[in-house]
Amino acid sequence: MQTLIINIKQLLQVRATSIEKVSGSEMADLPLLENAFLLIENDLITDFGLMANCPKLENATLVDATGKIVLPSFCDSHTHIVYAGNRSGEFVDRINGLSYEEIANRGGGILNSAKKLNETSEEEIYNQSKKRLEEVIAQGTGAVEIKSGYGLTVEGELKMLRVIKKLKENYPIAIKSTFLGAHAFPTEYKENHQAYIDLIINEMLPKIASENLADYNDAFLETGYFSVSETIQIMEAGKKYGLTPKIHVNQFTAIDGIKACVENGALSVDHLEIVTEEDIEVLKDSACMPVALPSCSYFISIPYTPARQMLNAGLPLALASDFNPGTTPSGNMHFVVATACIKMKMTPEEAINAATINGAYAMDLSDSHGSITKGKKANLIITKPLHSFYEIPYCFASNLIDSVWLDGEKVHI
Repeated sequence: MQTLIINIKQLLQVRATSIEKVSGSEMADLPLLENAFLLIENDLITDFGLMANCPKLENATLVDATGKIVLPSFCDSHTHIVYAGNRSGEFVDRINGLSYEEIANRGGGILNSAKKLNETSEEEIYNQSKKRLEEVIAQGTGAVEIKSGYGLTVEGELKMLRVIKKLKENYPIAIKSTFLGAHAFPTEYKENHQAYIDLIINEMLPKIASENLADYNDAFLETGYFSVSETIQIMEAGKKYGLTPKIHVNQFTAIDGIKACVENGALSVDHLEIVTEEDIEVLKDSACMPVALPSCSYFISIPYTPARQMLNAGLPLALASDFNPGTTPSGNMHFVVATACIKMKMTPEEAINAATINGAYAMDLSDSHGSITKGKKANLIITKPLHSFYEIPYCFASNLIDSVWLDGEKVHI
């Protein structure tokens, strides 16, 4: 089956050969074609170019994109889409002056979500979570990582990961699964951290591996949560089961966690609202992708990842949504891109690179997602008519999407 998209005003993120990621000054370059075509065969991109060279195909389905922008779907490498209920009460608590830490100390935050999740059936969690997944697909996300971390018990974590597996089986979007048992210490382990870490290492990880439920291993490496040494234990244990680390770090404090992550082969380090010069030096020349979560900073009024400092130092940067019930109840990557431009002073070119090819890298999907490249998945966004792709971040609260395509087919949700 062939689909030929013609008269594309601007075709973004065109790469003749597949690349892993872009870094530093390279991120300011977003290759594009004007007045272009794109050919899809089955689920793959097979050709693209200028309309002057557009092939004449008798049996292809024609899609006229006059005045419209076409770009690869967003690659959201950090979400917590699977959860039960919501935490809207905590939203009001923050308005009334309570901090993230104060809410957590009162039994809110992650522990609040864990209580709700363990009281909710697997089927109901799936039904709630699929609505969120369908929402982000409709908003242009074509690849997504989903974490566990609201179970904090053996059965709770397994329940979450099984829901993620079921979502992966039932939807055409690319999904990567991350085990985040080390999201917080349950109340009964507050005074005995090692006992909970032992539970993760000796009971959770073996069962997860035996059911092949996760691609990655995560921990909340932060003051008041998991220390550097505790996180190292968890990273080392996960690697024995083939789970590469992807770690929450430097959200509130810098405690040399990034160095430990890089030394343990982390694919990504995520949050980075607080970054030191030492952290930047550690990340230079490493294979670890820094991931910023600007809609989290927006929602709970904390600092934004210092993108300009990091890009000026030659680092790559990915953007992700952090979709979760407490600190970012949105997976809208259009808003993430816009917020990165408005608040982090990233250019539209940098932000789109960060939300596509670099996001794909942070999920080991660079070979199949994140750019318009022959042989890659035909996961696309076609916008409504626009003057320029600069309007994508400029019109930060408008729905600019005309259609979403996954595996070469127009999505109807």
